[in-house]
Amino acid sequence: MFSLLLMCVFGLLLRGDAQDRASLWRGNDQSGRCQYTFTVPSPVESSCPQTGGPEMEGLKARLGMLEVLVSRLTGGQTGGPQAVGARAQSELQEALNRAMGERNLLQGEKERLERELGGLQHRMAEMRREMEKLRNTPCPPQTPIVSPNPSVQNSGPARPAGDSAWQYRHPGFQEVKAEVTEVPAPDRSEDNTGCGELISVGEPVIHKRADNIAGKYGVWMQDPEAISPYGPSMVWRIDTVGSDVRQLYGYEDMEQLSKGFPSKVLLLPEMVESTGATMYRGSLYYQRRRSRTLIRYDLSTESIASRRDLPHAGFHGQYPYSWGGYTDIDLSVDQQGLWAVYSTSKAKGAIVISQLDPNTLEVKKSWETNIRKSAVANSFIVCGKMYAVASYSAPSTVINYMYDTATSQGKTISIPFRNKYHYNSMIDYNLAQRKLFAWDNFHIVSYDLRLGRKQAN
Repeated sequence: MFSLLLMCVFGLLLRGDAQDRASLWRGNDQSGRCQYTFTVPSPVESSCPQTGGPEMEGLKARLGMLEVLVSRLTGGQTGGPQAVGARAQSELQEALNRAMGERNLLQGEKERLERELGGLQHRMAEMRREMEKLRNTPCPPQTPIVSPNPSVQNSGPARPAGDSAWQYRHPGFQEVKAEVTEVPAPDRSEDNTGCGELISVGEPVIHKRADNIAGKYGVWMQDPEAISPYGPSMVWRIDTVGSDVRQLYGYEDMEQLSKGFPSKVLLLPEMVESTGATMYRGSLYYQRRRSRTLIRYDLSTESIASRRDLPHAGFHGQYPYSWGGYTDIDLSVDQQGLWAVYSTSKAKGAIVISQLDPNTLEVKKSWETNIRKSAVANSFIVCGKMYAVASYSAPSTVINYMYDTATSQGKTISIPFRNKYHYNSMIDYNLAQRKLFAWDNFHIVSYDLRLGRKQAN
């Protein structure tokens, strides 16, 4: 186009009739490039009208760019600058709130981890002190003990004959009196269930005090029918204070429990609700947190073997024991198998006792009592009979109710019971040792039992 226009101009110049009307200038611009400039006067216009020009076109282009930028900033929405500012402020406030919430969660997790770290450091210090004490203690000489029978030698320590008898105190009330006859504890080698009606409960014997606040409430147990790889002397423990209760501690025996040296720590796949767990045939049975779901956790495979909802059972504070603690479902084991003590809306808060299948967790049979669960501090089952404790905090209280599943009858009783540390959050019959296991305000304790049979009239 430029060449054609240049040829036309040269043509006019060569013709001679445009010499006084057109001019051509050739030269370099500021960048050194060669430029041709020519002017041709208008034959009809004396002056050009100011309707545009490069400046006006540039201004239009800049205005167009500003419109595009404003549209992008407002996201294509309308409403003016005030509406845009309000939306931006709302979005910033929402982002700030999210950040503050995440910060609070992280702070809570940090505090929990610091508490756990403090507890572990305390336990490590105790273990070091115990190791130093053992290192500095000489081994005692082994002296054989000669039995009264000269033909029998016994290298183990002598045991005192008999056991201490419970000294009865005058009870605060006595609704029902029953004539009973004491029978000696059965030999475990005999084919005898050792069942009978509860006569007395001994003084609490302390085995261990928890190290930190997580152990204010808890549950400890032994498997009466232990399965490999764990032996019958293995003791298990769960501290139940906290929002993420999942640690199961295992101890080789009662001595290791008292020293606080766990040989096994398992992290359960589901969180534990309260103090109602129990151990039976190589499995831990417990209630899943915030639900009526029961879980059977296989210790050998370290996995969940079965789970099932306990039909219509209250949970998470609907029907707890009088001390609270979300103790809506209480599992236990005795000579007759696996049991659950709980309540339902149909029972209107009264205690329901169910016998469960230990493999499937299905309910085999149920009994409904006429005693309200919230009026009971705790309960335990021995030989198919449920016993209710009147108070969890009074130092001297009573076992005041018994329900026999064999006869489907309940009655009031009065058997003295001691809460030595004033806050008993767990009481269960331990079939392995035929004692009561309890958790009384940081203290892991046990009670001797005396069973008998009612005389026939």
